[in-house]
Amino acid sequence: MGARYLFFRIFYTIKTKLGWQKKKFPVQPNFESYISLEKWRNNLPPFFFYGKNIPNLERGESSELLENFKDIQKGFFTFFNKTKIDLGANYDWLTNPDTGFKYDINKHWSEIQDLSSEAGDIKYVWEKARFSFLYDVIRYDYHYNDDQSKYVFGEIEDFINNNPINQGPNYKCSQEISLRVLNWTFVLYYYKDSENLTDVLFDKIMHHIFWQIHHVFHNIHFSRITVRNNHAITETLMLYLSEKLFPFFPDVKKWSKKGKKWFEQEIAYQIYEDGTFLQFSMNYHRVVIQLLTWGIQLAKINEDKFKDVVYNRAQKSLDFLDACSDSITGKLPNYGSNDGALFFKLTNDDYRVYTSQLEDLRAVLNEYTFNKSKSNLWYGVNPNQKEKQKQPEVNVFKKGGYYIIQEGATKTFIRCGAYKDRPFQSDNLHLDIWANGVNYLRDSGSYKYNTTLENINYFTGVEGHNTIGIEGYNQMLKGGRFIWYYWINKVKANLVKDQNTFKFEGSINAFKQLTRNIIHVRKINKTISKNTWKIIDSVNNKGSRKIYQYWHLNPDYLNEIEIVTKDCDGNILKPKIEEKWFSGYYGIKEKAIRLTFVTEKNTFNTTIRIN
Repeated sequence: MGARYLFFRIFYTIKTKLGWQKKKFPVQPNFESYISLEKWRNNLPPFFFYGKNIPNLERGESSELLENFKDIQKGFFTFFNKTKIDLGANYDWLTNPDTGFKYDINKHWSEIQDLSSEAGDIKYVWEKARFSFLYDVIRYDYHYNDDQSKYVFGEIEDFINNNPINQGPNYKCSQEISLRVLNWTFVLYYYKDSENLTDVLFDKIMHHIFWQIHHVFHNIHFSRITVRNNHAITETLMLYLSEKLFPFFPDVKKWSKKGKKWFEQEIAYQIYEDGTFLQFSMNYHRVVIQLLTWGIQLAKINEDKFKDVVYNRAQKSLDFLDACSDSITGKLPNYGSNDGALFFKLTNDDYRVYTSQLEDLRAVLNEYTFNKSKSNLWYGVNPNQKEKQKQPEVNVFKKGGYYIIQEGATKTFIRCGAYKDRPFQSDNLHLDIWANGVNYLRDSGSYKYNTTLENINYFTGVEGHNTIGIEGYNQMLKGGRFIWYYWINKVKANLVKDQNTFKFEGSINAFKQLTRNIIHVRKINKTISKNTWKIIDSVNNKGSRKIYQYWHLNPDYLNEIEIVTKDCDGNILKPKIEEKWFSGYYGIKEKAIRLTFVTEKNTFNTTIRIN
């Protein structure tokens, strides 16, 4: 991670231990009124919309939206955009519903542990407190013409009353704070004329918004140096928008100027030149897509502009994710870390469907979309429709390490990349196969970040992916939490099409914790116009160790896929058929089937057919 990371982390830890953070991030700061409610209403800073007038958005009832709203009213909230959890009518914002552990609200945020076996996964506490659930409430309000301002402002005030500034778990993460401010802002504009937004409540909300942005600014280098991923993009964007949304706050001119510079730097660094993303995760890339949508549109509305690199990387991101997207379902491979994040949910689409979020950015960036989506109207855009061009058959994203064959309704997705930024999973040369909207060979997912060591090793390692392992060893050595050692930094890959075949060949220098010169080579030949793949896996310099080939099958379609594997002498290998796990959504494990082939030799010859 480099010397800068190391020294910052050491100094940051020392400051925290000595209590310096308590001085920089005060609790119970003096109350101040920044602007009156009347003056704010009469001089609203530019936003996507103003009040309940959403231009061109037709009202339309839906059973799913109504059901979600009714669940929320009963205290059932959707966690990680899938699981319903009963928090009850009087949730305290501090108790982890997964473990029952209650955080101490009297502790300064710097004293709160975000990784604890006793407390469990802190994301369960953060989930409601980011207030993304209010998008379902607001959409219900709009489409059913049923005012919910009393409930919405009641939830915000309840959070404020139970979460003193800079105290407890909900001030631990600056990204969560940034999202909370953005979501409260969305609420304030939608309910700007509500009688339930009183002068007293407005002052209280503004007081807490100011100190939350204050927190983000004064802790920004933790994200920019030690984390450097979508957290840093979220937080720098929040700082940039601080002056646009709250020009009456003190210090926002400075915060916004620096935030804009940092945001541009993060986009240029984190999104590679070919449009791939340094977290090597489809869902985290979608997080950035949504943040770019907010940033680019609000800059445009405010007659401001970013450096060209922001618009270039935004378009390149769309190109990459379009190439990864299944044309039938709108889903992407379940690839990379997946924490269930979908910050601004403006449709009823399933979480795994990316269509509306990609189209929202396309509408903001280009003023046209390929697919009709009403969600972009919430951003104040009414784009034209444009026919999508046919996806290229060969898609190479060498910088990020992705190789994609798109042949009609069949997609072959291959990962082969070197790391200059922190890897999150040991999954190189993973193969995903999609046909006619079905993900036949799939990635097992992430499950949870704070779980048993057995789960972590399975979901983040080779055993959870369609690739090769050596006697229980991963391609890299797993360290604590999100750390890997012996990063893969030497790879070669190529994808071409000839008269009858798509041909991929990739090699990685891996398993360096065993010896420095182990090379895994994977060759994939896809027959044109047939759903047949021939795969040769060779592992050189492994010594006498056995090698393991893993294939994760969708159990609903076992009768439609055939896999035959032979060793280098032509002997058919009998697979071990195992009941394993698949996690398509954060925190959920479903039973799945894995085929495991084993040989003492150095080669697997595999044929895969989909009927």
